[in-house]
Amino acid sequence: MPKKLISIISPCFNEEKGIKKCYETIKDIFLKLEEYEYEHIFCDNCSSDQTVDILKSIAEKDKNIKIILNSRNFGLLNNTYNGVMNSSGDATLLFMPIDMQDPPELIPSFIELWEKGNDIVYGVRAKREEGFFLRTSRRLYYKLLKKVTYVDYPENVGDFQLVDKKVIEAMKLTEDANPFMRLMTFDAGFRSTGVEYTWRAREYGKSQNGLLKMFEQGLNGLISFSGLPLRLSLIIGLLISSLSILYSISIFIMTLFGFVDSQAGIPTIIVALFFFGGVQLFFIGILGEYILAIFNQVRKKPLVIEKERINF
Repeated sequence: MPKKLISIISPCFNEEKGIKKCYETIKDIFLKLEEYEYEHIFCDNCSSDQTVDILKSIAEKDKNIKIILNSRNFGLLNNTYNGVMNSSGDATLLFMPIDMQDPPELIPSFIELWEKGNDIVYGVRAKREEGFFLRTSRRLYYKLLKKVTYVDYPENVGDFQLVDKKVIEAMKLTEDANPFMRLMTFDAGFRSTGVEYTWRAREYGKSQNGLLKMFEQGLNGLISFSGLPLRLSLIIGLLISSLSILYSISIFIMTLFGFVDSQAGIPTIIVALFFFGGVQLFFIGILGEYILAIFNQVRKKPLVIEKERINF
């Protein structure tokens, strides 16, 4: 009976310090899992350091290592998703970071739970070794995401998930220009279970995924899987319009009966103009995000443009 194949996806960008350790850690894990074969797919986002040279030297000696080299930096989400879409395993670990903040030692447990019939085995970041601001912001975001999306999504779950091949095939049915993978798996359905763990601090260097990029990724998740922002805009707009009409009627009546000087409302008008102008710009911005998502979808641009593949 042929061995089952497990795919591991590791996106990278300027990770020369951690490539070898990540490779060796995954290799050692699968040396103990003798009943499985594996492919470790490194997706490089046009690194400017020695990352690619190190990967090529490893891949030359080990055919389990596959490499996708992008023509430029297409962003973390697109880069990772492209790797997942090109995996060939019976099950795929969607995201194995080079810095191993998500612990690779959980892979055997994930595989065991997958073998028991769980099509999605996800890691739950129960604890985080990071600063108070980022830790709190992430938790609040995940709580919001769980409440406003139409997908049954567990809190504190990222892309550190082992999913069955049937889930990958279901994900391929959606041609998404801005894939938000951690929700796409649950959107596909199927049986799932979670494993709690501690998300570790980086051993070296600084994350390439800055605050602005994290905000953009978070907004993408809300726009892609929830219509709440638009509905909220409609509700607030109706509420403010109703209050404005009531206010106008009350001012008219009070002016008519001489309770208010007709010239006294000028400061109120100025404040109202600024207030409503700000509200309108805010909601136009929300609408713009949805229009941008539609625009990107209609253009049908490739997620990434590859310049080279190795060991495929």
